[in-house]
Amino acid sequence: MKILMYGINYAPELTGIGKYSGEMAEFFVSKGHTVEFITAPPYYPKWSVSEDYRNKGWWKEYLRGVRVLRCPLYVPGQVNGMKRIIHEFSFLLSSLRWWIPRYFRRYDVVIAISPPFHLAFPALVHKWLHGTKVVNHIQDLQVDAARDLGIIKSNPLLRMLEKTEKFLLKRMSLVSTISTGMRDKLRAKGIPENNILLFPNWVDDKVIFPVSRAESLREEWGFSDQDKIILYAGNLGEKQGLEILFDIAPRFEQQPDIHFLIIGEGGIKDRLVRRVDADKLTNIRFLPLQPLEKLAPCLAAADIHLVLQKKAAADLVMPSKLTNILAVGGHALVTAEPGTTLYDVVSEFELGSLVAPENADAMAEMLDEILAGNRHADGIGARDFAETKLNKEKVLTSFLTSIANT
Repeated sequence: MKILMYGINYAPELTGIGKYSGEMAEFFVSKGHTVEFITAPPYYPKWSVSEDYRNKGWWKEYLRGVRVLRCPLYVPGQVNGMKRIIHEFSFLLSSLRWWIPRYFRRYDVVIAISPPFHLAFPALVHKWLHGTKVVNHIQDLQVDAARDLGIIKSNPLLRMLEKTEKFLLKRMSLVSTISTGMRDKLRAKGIPENNILLFPNWVDDKVIFPVSRAESLREEWGFSDQDKIILYAGNLGEKQGLEILFDIAPRFEQQPDIHFLIIGEGGIKDRLVRRVDADKLTNIRFLPLQPLEKLAPCLAAADIHLVLQKKAAADLVMPSKLTNILAVGGHALVTAEPGTTLYDVVSEFELGSLVAPENADAMAEMLDEILAGNRHADGIGARDFAETKLNKEKVLTSFLTSIANT
């Protein structure tokens, strides 16, 4: 097939949507398909364009067989609701430089990756012109999250965004998303059942796999074998509710062998660092995002992995960091409410320990339980789930088959 893909994030971004979009496009190429990808220069999760990609304007490159069409965009240093809207629309407008000539070319399928949700519109135009199959793959329900997390507070603006989102979704050939909870929310928006495909994020077991404690990065980071590491590795953003650590960490200050380690980048990192300094929290330490080849030994260093989300983010986003934790067989402490996809999956398949979101007392108590060795059974299904349900080859082959048969 000749495939055109469109998304604001792409390789070489190491985390989030860009990582999965890059692996998806490269997988299609490995199966003999021709792929073009319209995207921005890498800027996530630091919210700063990578030095090698700055001031290049519109340009083309080939990455592992994928023809990548880059276009400039506005990247705010400090992210808020309005700046994010400007950021996303700057990409939409800038990308027209690549879209206009492609409206005179034929493709077997166009895949628009959201967020941003409005990226479905240029793809839809191709369908109107040529009858092309158009797939909208949704990683986050962006409009719902903007409303429920208070990122956008203007009700007229939210209503306009919701109407626009429904208009686009109802005209897609296929809408795919990464969790059953998000699938249910798409149904509630009026998307027909036979137009929705469950397409979870995957794990590449050639890159992320169990690593022994001795082979982990503990020694490189200056930790002894007796130290207990409570790790959060991922995006440092508003949805995660990382501020809860400022309530929990002081409770463990009299236990010098317990360390909270935060690895990653994101829009609120500077705020978190300033708060740690202001509160003089000596048991919280920050490290930068680790390269992909170090990800398995990085995750293997932890005794407990934190998978945090605010209540309002339930079933609007699915934390992709969990897939990597499962792949290394780590013990995850997950904040989720009963009835959400995240809670149900973790509970049913024994993927980790569960506590209510934004409840510091419950979380501190569970940390004590896990560190005491009383909750080992909670996560006994982690590695098996990663191998059987999240295998990269199986997940992407199934998606490719669904596209071909749409």
